[in-house]
Order: sequence, then C-alpha cells, then structure tokens
Amino acid sequence: MTAARYLCLLVPVALTLGAARVDRARNSRFAALLAFVAAAVGIAGLTELARRTGWYAFAPVDGALRDMPVDLWLGWALLWGPLPVLLRRTLPLPVALGLLCWLDAVAMPQLRPLVQLGPSWLVGEVVGLLLVALPAQLLGRWSADRRRLAARVLLQLVVFTALVLWLLPTVVFEVGDGSWGRVGRLPASWLFVLAQLGLLVAVPALAAVREFAVRGGGTPYPWDPPRRLVTTGPYAYVGKPMQLSTVGLLLLLALAAGSGWLAAAALATVAFGISVAGPRERRDLANRYGPDWLRYRSQVREWLPRWRPYPSDGPAALLWLEDDCGPCAAVGGFLNRRGPRGLLLRPAAEHPAGLRRARYAGGDGHQERGVAAVARALEHVTLGWACLGWSLRLPGVAWLAQLVTDAMIAPPHLARPRGEGCPTPSSDFSTVPSPPSAHTASPGSPPGPSPAPPG
Repeated sequence: MTAARYLCLLVPVALTLGAARVDRARNSRFAALLAFVAAAVGIAGLTELARRTGWYAFAPVDGALRDMPVDLWLGWALLWGPLPVLLRRTLPLPVALGLLCWLDAVAMPQLRPLVQLGPSWLVGEVVGLLLVALPAQLLGRWSADRRRLAARVLLQLVVFTALVLWLLPTVVFEVGDGSWGRVGRLPASWLFVLAQLGLLVAVPALAAVREFAVRGGGTPYPWDPPRRLVTTGPYAYVGKPMQLSTVGLLLLLALAAGSGWLAAAALATVAFGISVAGPRERRDLANRYGPDWLRYRSQVREWLPRWRPYPSDGPAALLWLEDDCGPCAAVGGFLNRRGPRGLLLRPAAEHPAGLRRARYAGGDGHQERGVAAVARALEHVTLGWACLGWSLRLPGVAWLAQLVTDAMIAPPHLARPRGEGCPTPSSDFSTVPSPPSAHTASPGSPPGPSPAPPG
C-alpha cells in the first residue's frame, strides 16, 4: 500500500508540473491553483458522502484525514483540478471529463486494499465527476480565460464558503476540540437563531463580493481581481469586509461547536492579516493605484468600520424618485433629513427616459431600479442603514421586497414629465445638499481594497 500511495501523489505531481511547462501564462497557473482548491474541497465532501452511501472507503492508514489518505486526496485533486485546466487548449472539457472517468474506472479497482469499492461505486464516480470535477474545470477554465464573470464569482463563493465554514472547521475539530455533533444537538430554536445571526454577519461579505463583480468587474480571488478600485458598497465603510464577516462567522461557529481551537484560528487570521499580509497588500495597492489608493486608505480603516461612508472625489450618485407619489416622497424626505453623502435626489420627471420605478445611477455609471435603487441610496447615509440596504439587495430578498412593494405600496407607473399636469413637488429633491460622491473608479483594481480571499 505504501508504494501505491507514493504513486498516487507523485504521478499527478509530475504530470501537473509538466503541464505547467506547456502553459506558462500567469493567469493559467493561478487559475489552475484555484481549480486545485475547488477539487480538493469537493473531493473531501464527496468522500463524506461516500462514507454514508457505501460507494467506497479507505483502509485504515497513517496520514489520513477522516479516514482518507492525504496523499491520495492531494493526487486526486491534482488530476481533477489543475492538470486539465493547464491542458485546456488541447483537451476540450468533454474529452477531459471522459479521460478522467476512464482513468478512475481503471485505477480505482487496482488500488485494493487501499481503496475498498462498494457495489455502486460507479454511481459515486459519476456523481463526483458532475459535482466536483466539472465545477472545478469550469471555474479554472473561465478564470484562466477571464470569461463568464458572474458564474465564476458564484463558483468562487461556493468554494470559499465550503473551505472556510466546513473544511477548515472539520480539520480543526479533528485535531483539536469541538465537533459538528455538538452543533447538531443544539435545540432547533437555537439553531434558528444562530442561522439568523450567521446571515446577518455574512451580509457585508456577500455585498462585497457582489460589489467586486458589478462595480469592479472582478472576483475575490487575489489573482482574478476587480479591474477598478472599489470604494463603494461595504468598501465605503471598511477595508476588509469579507475578512471581517469570515472571522465573525468562525467565532459564531466556534461558540456553537464549543471549540476554543476554532476561535483561536479565527483570531489568528486577524493577526496574520495585520502583521504579515497587510503590509505587503498595502505596498502592492499603493504601487497600483497611487494617490487614489492612498487617499482611500487615509480615511477608511481595514478592520474598524466608519460610521459615515467614504467621501471620495468622484461625481455624485443620483436617485430619481417620483415627487407626487406618496411613498416615494416619504423616502425622499427620509433620505433628505439624514444628509446622504455623495447622493443627489432628483424628481423622476427630470429623467431623460420615462421611469416606472425609482432609479439609482452611481457616479461610475452603475444603475439600480426599484427597491434596489433605494437600497443603494441607503449606503450613502450611515453604516446601520447601509447594512439594511445590503440585506435588501440579497438574491431572493430583493425580488420579494420588489414584489411586495409593487403589490401593496407603490405599483410601477410611468412618471409624467414636467408641464403635463404634475402637481408641485411635495419635496424639493433638486436642492438636497450633498458632499462629493462615495463612488470612484480607477483603471484595474485589486480585490479590494484587499487582495486576500475570504478567510
């Protein structure tokens, strides 16, 4: 079994190194690394599923994580992740998946007694190819070629969430204290409260990931960053919203699992970010973005949020509301009383195109409609209202809020231009005072402002 374990690791390593010499592009190599992480996390999850279904198991050996030999795990992840990504120009995706299926079908029976196959192990093989190898290949190939931004952001979010909130705690529970069993034994009411708290803690990170995609044109992965400096959304308040949410979620999970080790690991990530990763990131970002970055960093802290949004020098954002609509006028008055920073309110009748719902236009050209537009406007008030705005724009929540608004509060209707019988506005949106906008953009952006992935 020892020789088989060596071969299972050394052969994939040799093949991957050879493929890296074929494709020397920097994007390809970092995309291959991302595919490796995705495959490794997926294979760990697949093995947990196989333990419950009886697809396959491993003989008890040293150097195993939850009964899976680590060397076999790493070699398997290399074959399902980076190797086909580096050879993508000669191995189309269907061909690569077919070869992986053939290789596993031939090799796994030869690995007895290290690998113990169940009667339906081929079912597990197909499930693994579809749920692990295929997503890892799509993520790696799209990242290498900078294609399908929304899809690769979504896949990255799934991979990093599973890595930080499942695989990392599982490893900590294996070597330290705490357990998933303790979490599962909590009363249903406690689990419900923990889930709600976890969602609230995760909101800034989810909003930050979305901000990278829609405002920056990039992803949280350090080597697939936004193309523009992102200083809007959560980044108008704090420099590391994803890392803050990650630490908060790990501490919450540590409390539920009774794991001091996991809490220590969460705090260690903060210490590492401040003392080791932080200085290098700041130097890199200062070199990339010069005065824009330095001005931003001088006013926005990395770990301690501001109460009011960052006052950048770009053009102000605009929010168009219909001034003879009661709910819209109430929203306008609410915002006006709180002195939004970097936001100007305008009557919908002044918009060059006919509007059926509220419209938000950022200084960088980004637009939102309806409830999402009002949610964007809340980002210009204070941190508390910004958190509400980020929550309202979560997938599903935004759709439901818009549905309720259309049905019960302010149905969509065409705003009438001035001079066509509109009454005098109940609130003068056009005279709302506003400091400079909190929306700036500069060419080429890091994951940012911090290039580190979540966690």
